[in-house]
Amino acid sequence: MFFLALILLSSSPDLLDQGYHEMYNLQFDAAHQTFHGFEAAHPDDPLGPVSDAAAYLFYEFDRLQILRSDFFTSDSKFLDGKALKPDPAVKQRFEADLDKTKQLAKPDNERGMFATVLRLALQADYDALIDKRYGQSLTEIKSARNEATKLLAKHPHCYDAYLAPGVENYLLSQKSAPIRWLLSLTGAQTDKQKGIQDLKLVAEKGNYLKPYAKVLLAIAALRDHDKNRAKQLVTELARQFPHNDLFQQELKHLS
Repeated sequence: MFFLALILLSSSPDLLDQGYHEMYNLQFDAAHQTFHGFEAAHPDDPLGPVSDAAAYLFYEFDRLQILRSDFFTSDSKFLDGKALKPDPAVKQRFEADLDKTKQLAKPDNERGMFATVLRLALQADYDALIDKRYGQSLTEIKSARNEATKLLAKHPHCYDAYLAPGVENYLLSQKSAPIRWLLSLTGAQTDKQKGIQDLKLVAEKGNYLKPYAKVLLAIAALRDHDKNRAKQLVTELARQFPHNDLFQQELKHLS
């Protein structure tokens, strides 16, 4: 309670930035406390619970070693792997945060629209990378992209929203040509270069999702055998988040 009180006395607009920094530093307990402090100060803001959900997802990513380069560069793990074993308690909290976000998000303001994009993207990531429910994930990915398109039409400066179409285009572009053709018939987007461009935009001008975009760009560089570009991105991440052992280990591997 004392720690929460200290959070509430701090500058509330900075709490989300602080929480995301702690999340990328793998300081998940601290991130949850910070996001809960933001929620207490702003109970009607959907960015509180959706950010807390992001911290639960990244906790699972770290525990299951999903964001490590060998996971994404090995097609047997990345594209055709078996469902992993999620933590049931974490999954329950993750889903509760997403439900709360859905209830709070208003479709007529920027924060509500962005929270909806992020909610759909987080659910898609969980379904694809942890549960391996690719069909369900595809539906959510397309919904996230559609919502991001609406948001960016009204608020083009919300650069974090470009992550949704960026992830859709890049990840689906890694499928085989026949599967990409079938996906295109469903309305999915599979343009690799468009995906990379959108991810670069988030990595350059984004806010909360800027480090995540850099991680994905580093993985894309490794899949394209561009070790120097990957090393540059991971070096930046390792300097910014010194407590994240993933970045430190990947940097040693690249060196």
